[in-house]
Amino acid sequence: MITVGEAIAKMGAVGAGIYAFLNRLLIPTGLHHALNNVFWFDTIGLGDLTHFWAGDTSADVSWSLGMYMSGFFPCMMFGVPGAALAMIHTAKSNKKKIAIGLVGSAAVCAFVCGVTEPFEFGFMFLAPGLYAIYALLYGIFVAVTTVVGFRAGFSFSAGATDLVFSSSLPAAQNTWMIIPLGIAAFLIFYVVFRIAIVKFNLKTPGREDDDIDEEERNIVLANNDYTEVAKIILEGLGGKENVTSIDNCITRLRLEIADGSAVDENKIKSAGVAGVIRPGQKSIQVIVGTQVQFVADEMEKLCR
Repeated sequence: MITVGEAIAKMGAVGAGIYAFLNRLLIPTGLHHALNNVFWFDTIGLGDLTHFWAGDTSADVSWSLGMYMSGFFPCMMFGVPGAALAMIHTAKSNKKKIAIGLVGSAAVCAFVCGVTEPFEFGFMFLAPGLYAIYALLYGIFVAVTTVVGFRAGFSFSAGATDLVFSSSLPAAQNTWMIIPLGIAAFLIFYVVFRIAIVKFNLKTPGREDDDIDEEERNIVLANNDYTEVAKIILEGLGGKENVTSIDNCITRLRLEIADGSAVDENKIKSAGVAGVIRPGQKSIQVIVGTQVQFVADEMEKLCR
């Protein structure tokens, strides 16, 4: 990290952007803290954060003080809410409230105190490509912010709270620019996220594949003897010895089996279920309908 940091530190505004890009990209592993130490503290003689809060100015150091912190403010305070709004607008209609609860509250947290992990971990594993774009946007904004001369610092993170407290320090410059920079960040993050989500059908919060369509919700099980249904399904699965896991969603049994060749789909369908799906060699989904919990309970009893 020290070697990387020393190389980046020689690249001015471009280096600040590269640092921000790597900072976000490393968050899933936690290694961003090691990189932060190089730029924010005195690991290689920089200490952007410590000098800023010590009351120094750019005249006291060899770089533009605050350049490794300032660009995070428009991204966290405005960019994250813009991206969150794009996720809400592209969420499936029956999951918009869930999306609002997940990313909406995370966006407020990012704006007020600069804590972005609740937002980032909400989609980084669902849509890793989108997360890479997110990191790239940080890099661009930090580089641009360095060039235009907006300077602010943080002791915790780049939220509104730290912006207010740091604005009175000697190194703070052009803090009013958070308004135009913030508006730009909000719009760009929103547009980029919305286009990427829709174009590539990304599974951001509210767009997951586990939705159940109305047709499955309206399925009526042909046989209301749940014990008998469970017995027939279990026989079609090759017996209880072949079943390694029993789970269910709103309308489907989700089963894991040891030997896929032992499964008799026709036998399973004879129980009066609506269909059988095989997403994997050892995975079976049986479409039962909204009575699925009763069937799952009986299967678990039979497998004990």
